[in-house]
Amino acid sequence: MDALTRDAVRTKGRSRRFGLGSAVLCALAVAAIIWAVWFFPAARPPSKKAGVDASATVPVMTVPAVAKDVPIYQDGLGTVQAFYTVTIKAMVDGPLIAVDFTEGQTVHKGEVLAQIDPRIYQAALDSAVAKKAQDEAQLANARLDLARYQKLVANNYTSAQQADTAKAQVAQFEAQVRQDQAQIDNARTELSYTTITAPIDGRTGIRLVDPGNIVHATDATGLVVITQLQPIAVIFTLPQQALPAVARAMQAGTPTALALAQGDTSTVLDTGSLTVLDNQVDPNTGTLKLKATFPNTQHLLWPGGFVTVRLQTGTAHDAVTVPPSVVQRGPGGSYLFVIGLDKKAQRREITVGYQDEHVAIVTSGLKAGETVVTDGASRLADGTIVSIAAPSSAPARPAEPTAPGTGRQQPGPG
Repeated sequence: MDALTRDAVRTKGRSRRFGLGSAVLCALAVAAIIWAVWFFPAARPPSKKAGVDASATVPVMTVPAVAKDVPIYQDGLGTVQAFYTVTIKAMVDGPLIAVDFTEGQTVHKGEVLAQIDPRIYQAALDSAVAKKAQDEAQLANARLDLARYQKLVANNYTSAQQADTAKAQVAQFEAQVRQDQAQIDNARTELSYTTITAPIDGRTGIRLVDPGNIVHATDATGLVVITQLQPIAVIFTLPQQALPAVARAMQAGTPTALALAQGDTSTVLDTGSLTVLDNQVDPNTGTLKLKATFPNTQHLLWPGGFVTVRLQTGTAHDAVTVPPSVVQRGPGGSYLFVIGLDKKAQRREITVGYQDEHVAIVTSGLKAGETVVTDGASRLADGTIVSIAAPSSAPARPAEPTAPGTGRQQPGPG
């Protein structure tokens, strides 16, 4: 091996030994740092893990728990249905000569909607009247003959058989006259069908037949559909667990129902009452069907629309209430933080008996007047010192539901 090759080998060996030594020195330095941090906490950097430093002051917002009467509601999804729906159809055949309504018009019971050509039915009525007059004349003559035969039989100038025949003739013509009257009534009824009137108060829909068409009593489609919008009904469902509360509410009176806009429960469309509790629970869904009636004076409820129905099933008297944001959920159940006079947070396990978007009723674990945390609870633990950012004298609640067009707030839960 020449000198140049030996120098290259020695240089490469020295590089390997230098790299190995550097790695060992770095590993020793890292181990020393870890050992110092572990055994000397004062040198440990502040931890950013989730946790609470009890010595730190945490700003929070608080409210006092309040004792008051709270209405208890059950919410269900409902479908608006017209109180009455009538499809107007022709009951006799003939040309449709007039339509006396406009689409979307509000009509009242008895108003004329359409007219079918009445001439053929008027002629049938006139013929029936004339036939009755003819039979009445024959009846009058038969009665005179009967009177003559009865006198002759009394004086033995004729046989009793002739008198009996005259009597039967009178009875026959009397029956014929009654039949003629039935024919007149039938013809008059059919003539009345040529004038189509509204059977209910309601609103007309889209016209289905135009004037000039021939309509028949057997037509599958009608002339127009009328729906009654005042009052109006809402069919909604509740879980079967709500049945006892609903049944008790109906026994106590007529439960109040609120129709709320779908997706915006802060808007009350109308206030009505529960009218029907179905007589069975749907075994497929475990739900109970109910029907509520609303006056719908502002026409905010429309057939086929979806609404949320809020049914009041009772009232909790002198209940300890807090805003829903106060209640926290954990593995062990519901809890909240109570702030004492020393401004230290205390975690308190509670039982929530009822809760909606406006209020929560605490049945155990809290007393009226105690101060609870509404905002900032995620940073608290037992003993945390707090600073109250914005104290309030009453539980903060969202704005009460407001009926459109009134400018007045509607009564909500609590």
